[in-house]
Amino acid sequence: MKINVCCASLTGNTKMLADLIEDTYRDNLVPTPAEADLVFLGSWTDKGSMADPVQACAKTLKNKKVFLFGTCGFCSSEYKAQLFQRASAVLDSSCQIIGSFYCQGKMPLSVRDRYCSMLREHPDDKQLQVSIDNFDQALSHPDAQDLQDLKAVLAQLDL
Repeated sequence: MKINVCCASLTGNTKMLADLIEDTYRDNLVPTPAEADLVFLGSWTDKGSMADPVQACAKTLKNKKVFLFGTCGFCSSEYKAQLFQRASAVLDSSCQIIGSFYCQGKMPLSVRDRYCSMLREHPDDKQLQVSIDNFDQALSHPDAQDLQDLKAVLAQLDL
């Protein structure tokens, strides 16, 4: 099977996942999605969606198998389901989604600074402290467990 990895990574988080995918399938990689039977679409989360370059790539795909992956600063199961739905909606109906993987990823420090500034202005806003705590938790991600989890998902694919 011919495989292509189309990925956008802002801080290197999603690139870590893409590198693992490319290492796993290195003997089957092709340089463009047009040549591929299976396209791995990966993106950092941009306001709840895939980054524009990955959306543009996704919109060109027809009759392809697709695996969606990405990273996000906040990563509940509900949010991952939303990301999957939004990414799926971009794809042509002729594409077959064969799997997905999302995990938490560290965010730029400017995000924490913004949360802290907002908390100083609104000290009673409990959600802002939750956002700061989530930011701090995300600093170590993707971690070794995230990469192991991705390997396990890839191992289950019937390629």
